[in-house]
Amino acid sequence: MQKLGRRALVALRRLLTGAICAIALLALLSVHFRVFPFSSLPGIADPRKLPTYEIKYQRQGTEQSWTQELVPPHFSKPPASSRKLDGANGSSHSVKLWKPPSNRDFVPCTEPGLNYMPPGDSRGYLLVSTNGGLNQMRAGICDMVAVARIMNATLVIPELDKRSFWQDTSNFSDVFDEDHFINALANDVRVIRKLPEELATVTKAVKYFKSWSGMDYYQNEIASMWDEHKVIRAAKSDSRLANNNLPPDIQKLRCRACYGALRFAPKIEAMGKILVDRMRAHGPYIALHLRYEKDMLAFSGCTHDLSESEAEELQLIRENTSHWKVKEIDPLEQRFKGYCPLTPKEVGIFLAALGYPPNTPIYIAAGEIYGGDSRMAGLRARYPKLMRKEFLASAEELQPFMNHASQMAALDYIVSVESDVFIPSYSGNMARAVEGHRRFLGHKKTISPDRKTLVRLFDKIGSGTLKEGKKLSIRIIELHKRRQGSPRKRKGPIAGTKGTDRFRSEEPFYVNPLPDCLCHRESPSSNALQIS
Repeated sequence: MQKLGRRALVALRRLLTGAICAIALLALLSVHFRVFPFSSLPGIADPRKLPTYEIKYQRQGTEQSWTQELVPPHFSKPPASSRKLDGANGSSHSVKLWKPPSNRDFVPCTEPGLNYMPPGDSRGYLLVSTNGGLNQMRAGICDMVAVARIMNATLVIPELDKRSFWQDTSNFSDVFDEDHFINALANDVRVIRKLPEELATVTKAVKYFKSWSGMDYYQNEIASMWDEHKVIRAAKSDSRLANNNLPPDIQKLRCRACYGALRFAPKIEAMGKILVDRMRAHGPYIALHLRYEKDMLAFSGCTHDLSESEAEELQLIRENTSHWKVKEIDPLEQRFKGYCPLTPKEVGIFLAALGYPPNTPIYIAAGEIYGGDSRMAGLRARYPKLMRKEFLASAEELQPFMNHASQMAALDYIVSVESDVFIPSYSGNMARAVEGHRRFLGHKKTISPDRKTLVRLFDKIGSGTLKEGKKLSIRIIELHKRRQGSPRKRKGPIAGTKGTDRFRSEEPFYVNPLPDCLCHRESPSSNALQIS
């Protein structure tokens, strides 16, 4: 009996020991899965939940906007732990892929000179009808601020274009922070929301200001109209002010207007920051301005890789758009001159040749791509992590901006300006505006594809006379060493051009604000803002 009792006791002890071990093991496993939840595994997380925010904003004066940053913002550099991508492994090549060009100690210098005075007594009121898409309107608004200063006029809040291809009904205050715009320019130009009631019915002089005009034109020919009219309406706003040969204070005012006063409406800025942060959750990212949309292809006459029916549809759009003057376009000539946007497939070849690994996060800054998913297949096969605002944000978050092309474009603009690398497939208005803004913020990396040379290489690949690989990569990398947004002076007119063609050949002011608004930090003679 004693032996049986002892055996039972030993068995009981072993049973208890086993139970305790099992409980301990379950506890450890529980802790382990709390620390490493399944949803954090690569490729599983929903980017719309990384991170979650409430869209809150305050009126101007209580919150600094990203457009007021005069040096690159801190969050332009993701945490070190998130910067490595598969295939990079922290190599020197990986560092080069994301490293911005040296800014050579150029910093913003937009403060006016010592003799600059607040606006004097106004001679009259300037109404402005802007034209074009978001970025064409932005540049025009900033130019009209300078024109109002030159003419000593009171600027009425400009009217946005509601008749363009996009048919956007947005008003100025829907897209831009109207209060901030008025207050920020108080020492430069008097800005009011609308004409005084007593002037609502007076005869207004409607004038198409000459393109790329200088001081004499506005101070003499246009200003003389104040003798007979109290109100002048600028019928268009695009490219109405010269790029060069203007007084330094006027050039600096253009920069203060563009990069400080004309910031987006609070709800747009808040949503833009959310999109930036959600892209940052995936590591450093490329913002790709893929200008392969119906309006651009119709306007430019570019039909490479399109079907016959698609080419006919674009031709019909061009013929029926009255303000597009050129109707007959040779698509082959356009492409070989480098006047066509790269196709999504060509962009994929380009990025791979530059060395960006397949898991690189890419934000597609664009509207609806012509041809839809089938047209994107060539790019997506190489780079599956293609993100759009419609994917990063929920339908509820984007609802306030839907059916408003300018507001949706503003979100793309914010994500593009703050990206680690910006690459436009075409040098249109947005590409130029973003490039200039990134230069102003410290010459952030902007790779401008040499389309004229690239299409010849792509055609060789298509014909089988050139293969993708090391040889092509070396060629394309070498071709773009000096096309990455490093500091340089704005380009003047092409030699031999005259008249309007001469002005048209100049590099636009807002593409490169150097030297007018960027100075060497160490220069004692400049009024460059010091980086603290």
